[in-house]
Amino acid sequence: MDTADTGAPVIPPLKAIQAFEQTARFGNIARAAEVLGLVPSAVSHQLAKLESMIGRPLFVRAARGVSLTPVGEQYLAEVSGVLHSLAVATERATSDVSLDCLRLHSSPSFGLLWLMPRLEAFRSAHPDIQINLSCSYESLHFSRDKIDVDIRHGVPNWPSYEVRTVRNERFTVLASPKLLARCPVNAAVDLLGRELILSEATLLKWPQWFAQHGLARPEQPYALSFDRSYMSLEAASHGLGFALESSILARKYLAAGDLVEVAPSILSAPVAAHHLVFPRTHSSFPRVRRFLAWMEGELGHEFTY
Repeated sequence: MDTADTGAPVIPPLKAIQAFEQTARFGNIARAAEVLGLVPSAVSHQLAKLESMIGRPLFVRAARGVSLTPVGEQYLAEVSGVLHSLAVATERATSDVSLDCLRLHSSPSFGLLWLMPRLEAFRSAHPDIQINLSCSYESLHFSRDKIDVDIRHGVPNWPSYEVRTVRNERFTVLASPKLLARCPVNAAVDLLGRELILSEATLLKWPQWFAQHGLARPEQPYALSFDRSYMSLEAASHGLGFALESSILARKYLAAGDLVEVAPSILSAPVAAHHLVFPRTHSSFPRVRRFLAWMEGELGHEFTY
């Protein structure tokens, strides 16, 4: 008997939905097959079965890959949430109910310099929540990588997710007190002949900073360059040069007196560089709500929705 005759909902096979989501994600059937552990013909078969059930094409096929049709885009937005909810439900069923695990992913420097020193305070306030923290600059897939909240560094462009931005973050010129005493700086032009440390991964780098002050980038090479902010800050604290870095990431160094801000009222620049990103459904998780409330308490007016 046809399901339409019985009034039962038409539910496509999970394999077909997984094939659809992975193909949509990569725009490539062969790559989707690799992730799913299938051969490309099996993925193509599942896609054809799904399109047959729906009665409308979900993809536009081309020589270099596939792209979603408008129907496919709408379908992806709706089924991705269902798959994620299914993964969450399965995780809850298999986990130890006596200990809730909060899975965080963070950009490396924020995780090391800001979050790590405060985890003890969070654990003291919420001893029933276990924390799993991973760090990288990669934007992870929430359901596949089992991430509750991703603390990302960059320009906020994640329209399908909830985004809460750390406000009042500034990029400021930083130096060790000894270096500053030896090489005083009162204006941007004074830095043209100084030893500069380049942070390669930041939103604001020395060339753009000099341009904001109407100056060309220095002709001499940088003293040092690093792909992590914490390395630039550590090098600056040892007097190896002037760094252009986040005031939030530098708090530990500033509080200890290892670094000082150089003419902050003149040489600093506002930036929105760090963001808490998560699927909207995650805001219903008690562990996520408690973490967000704690973050708001720690950051105060620097945390906004």
